[in-house]
Amino acid sequence: MKRLFKCRKALSPVIAAIILIAVTVATSIAVAAWLGAFTFTYTKTEELKITRMQFLGTAPNQYMNITVLNTGTSKVTVSTVRVNDVEVTGITGSLEWTAGNSHDIRFSYPWDSGSKYRATLLSSTGTIVAAYEDRA
Repeated sequence: MKRLFKCRKALSPVIAAIILIAVTVATSIAVAAWLGAFTFTYTKTEELKITRMQFLGTAPNQYMNITVLNTGTSKVTVSTVRVNDVEVTGITGSLEWTAGNSHDIRFSYPWDSGSKYRATLLSSTGTIVAAYEDRA
């Protein structure tokens, strides 16, 4: 009877190794999925690029047309457009860009031929997301 209990094993070493490897792989997959979701949540960037600024019209009906491209990874909503540090009103066109999209914004602005103008776009979070300087 003593001999019976001495030779008996709970699990063979091969089965124990397979179980340990399976648990390790499952844990690694769960941690990788969690860190991947965590990383994508915090790496969203707000970044716009002004690709063109046009000075159109004649006095007194002058206006500016700005072409903007979202080069970031998240949707950007612009709350303020400034030209030479003066806030612009009467903007036509959407002030919201999804990642990869481009469209124009247009507004009345009295410009002088030969003068430099700097356009700055501020997001709804208050950060400068684009700036561009051009000569009329």
